[in-house]
Amino acid sequence: MNILVVRTDKLGDFITALPSFYLLKHHSKKNRIVALVAPSNRSLAQACDFIDEIIVDDGKSSLFALSRKLQDAKIDASVTLFSNTRVALVQFLAGISKRIAPATKIAQIFYNKRVVQRRSEVKMAEFEYNLALTQALFLDISLDFPKQLLHFNDAKKVYEIFCANHSITRDVVAFHVGFGGSSDANWNLDEYEELIRVKIRDKRYQVVLTFGPDEKELYREMQSRFSDDDVILYLSLDGIVTFAKLLSRFKFFISTSTGTYHLASLMGCPTMTFFGESKFASAARWKSIGDAKLQKHYMLPLDKGKREVMLEEVKQELLAF
Repeated sequence: MNILVVRTDKLGDFITALPSFYLLKHHSKKNRIVALVAPSNRSLAQACDFIDEIIVDDGKSSLFALSRKLQDAKIDASVTLFSNTRVALVQFLAGISKRIAPATKIAQIFYNKRVVQRRSEVKMAEFEYNLALTQALFLDISLDFPKQLLHFNDAKKVYEIFCANHSITRDVVAFHVGFGGSSDANWNLDEYEELIRVKIRDKRYQVVLTFGPDEKELYREMQSRFSDDDVILYLSLDGIVTFAKLLSRFKFFISTSTGTYHLASLMGCPTMTFFGESKFASAARWKSIGDAKLQKHYMLPLDKGKREVMLEEVKQELLAF
């Protein structure tokens, strides 16, 4: 069966979909998995051996052009993990005979198998809601998947080159102070500076600050704060796959709940992650697909006093690592 799996939003959202791709691929040797993804997630999708074909939706091509790509892929059934009117309509135009999606938004009229999911109630994590949709296609599908879902044979070599280029001789603890996507909670830069200096004083580790390619201004700001310190600032310009390989070798990754957190956990890196105080932004909704034992979650309070107390708790946790 040729199965289209649709998830065309941001990095973290796409990573929460990877178990669904994996399980649909492994449910039957005859299953061929086609991914419809955003341009920014193409390279990561290409690195997944459980995805057979990738169709990129840049949001600019015509609906008819995109629907022709789906027709050419000869799709038997589709599972849309997050829907909008555009991806719903192109599947309808492509004539896919079985189209599964959550029963939300007006776009649901273009699907012929709708699954009621009230994700705002947070009865499951995002990746678990995604998995539940696969059961609408195969009732007997196993929902068990490896907790490090992606491996790279050359990750060690890539990490060794990174260490050589930056004269790193100790294990790496990394901080990612930026955020995007649906994340709505984070420490401010002064608070992050306090946390980072806790690990600078711990000479067992090399502190690395990571930045995405669109965070050059933030890179310069943190560079000014730590110009005299033993800190490596890494601006990731070599693509998401290279960054994933580095993350697989880091000892600890500290960030807010954003795409880089999901990427680190996907690669088996222990994480400390900061979530919003609301139920929708919580770890209950946005915990990663990695091993739960390697994840440390904090819900950042809005109250100033409680926030100060939590900052001290996080410092102690960093000291203990």
